[in-house]
Amino acid sequence: MALHLGRFNGKVAVCTGATKGIGFATAKRLGEEGAKVVVSSRKQVNVDEAVDKLKALKIEATGVVCHQGQSQDRKMLLEHAVKTYGGIDLLYANAGVNPHKGSLLDVTEQQWDKTFDVNLKSVFLLIKEVLPYMEQRGGGAIVTNSTSNAYILESIPASVLSVYAVSKLAQISLVKTLAEPCAEKNIRINAIAPGPINTEFYHGVVPGVGFNDEFTQTYVRFLKRPGEPEECAGVVAFLLSKDASYITGDCLTVCGGYTQRL
Repeated sequence: MALHLGRFNGKVAVCTGATKGIGFATAKRLGEEGAKVVVSSRKQVNVDEAVDKLKALKIEATGVVCHQGQSQDRKMLLEHAVKTYGGIDLLYANAGVNPHKGSLLDVTEQQWDKTFDVNLKSVFLLIKEVLPYMEQRGGGAIVTNSTSNAYILESIPASVLSVYAVSKLAQISLVKTLAEPCAEKNIRINAIAPGPINTEFYHGVVPGVGFNDEFTQTYVRFLKRPGEPEECAGVVAFLLSKDASYITGDCLTVCGGYTQRL
């Protein structure tokens, strides 16, 4: 059911990795609150399905195939948003990869490069490339997607999210470093750090570790359940909205107390 809060009326939001999980939930939330939404992922069929679902909810949406790590794809994504809706106000950089599952010492150079190319380098370049469009609109807001495993590197999930966690910790540093130059352009930038969220991505990167009793007791012991994508979407929407107008260069954990377990 649409929220109709109108916090994003007249705004254009670009969301990468936005056809499933947290990305789709966020695109949906922003659209429910009035934004015109541009979604992207690497497969056309997923983009088409996501756009159809959003339009069925009376959300103004469009989509384009974009491999965030490819410069030409990023260029097409941003140009598509501007051509379709006239500008860009908001960016949720959600796309990420985890090609290596296991000890950091076992990662190959190819896996390391792929992880950092997508999770860090492409995020920086996408932000850099979107800034001029936001400046044309008088400012904007950006949120990236990190992980709570960046804070707890010795945990069971981190043992299979090792290089992913390192890249996402670097992404938090990127956000903090970009806060000042972005502020000079009237643009805020923040990150979220999800914990154990009930998504296809999470279950895919943590084989053999589900939301069973043992896992729940250890890693979601405060709220006794995993998080849902919509609970992350609400935090992203907050950070992109004027309600967070005095927050920048920060990272909010969305983990049900996961980082407080020690």
